[in-house]
Amino acid sequence: MTEPAAPIDFYFDFSSPYGYLLSERIDELAARFGRRVHWHPILLGVVFQATGSVPLTLQTSAKAAYWRLDFERSARFMGVPYRHPTHFPLPTQNAARAFYWLHGQDCALARRFAHAAYRALFVEDRDISAPQTVLEIATDAGVDRSSLESALQSPEIKARLKDEVDNAMKAGIFGSPHVIIDGEAFFGADRLPQIEKWLETGGF
Repeated sequence: MTEPAAPIDFYFDFSSPYGYLLSERIDELAARFGRRVHWHPILLGVVFQATGSVPLTLQTSAKAAYWRLDFERSARFMGVPYRHPTHFPLPTQNAARAFYWLHGQDCALARRFAHAAYRALFVEDRDISAPQTVLEIATDAGVDRSSLESALQSPEIKARLKDEVDNAMKAGIFGSPHVIIDGEAFFGADRLPQIEKWLETGGF
């Protein structure tokens, strides 16, 4: 009996424009090749502190202007709706905690929440750093608001997110989005054609 193909690991921050773009395509692509995707929200602020990096839009003015243009151009190229957020970059620990709490109960629900949170930021221009916004997004997805509100402050979920970020950095993750397929790392939404080719051929 043939063993099922190993899942694809998808690391991202909810404030990452390129992470959002890839999130809209990665599951569909993986399914075409019989793969599942494990989603791993991380906190770029923690990663950047450890690596000495800064967000793209906080680099030199010329670089910041380029990245802003490229976010929107890449979205048009990929056919993904995009509206640059008013509040950007922003902290995303509440969205990430919500995802991991939901994932512990219902993987499909956690995935729906992740898509909704990403679209809330990059299409609807909602401030997902606010706990109330995260609770509203989750409630609209069918989540019990009071249970999630308690979970967002629970030591267990805070520890889970910290462990996920620590493990991501140990795996060599330095930004968002980062995809690992059978030990091979791909960084950036623009690597989608390479990811497709890798899945099609088994490596190149």
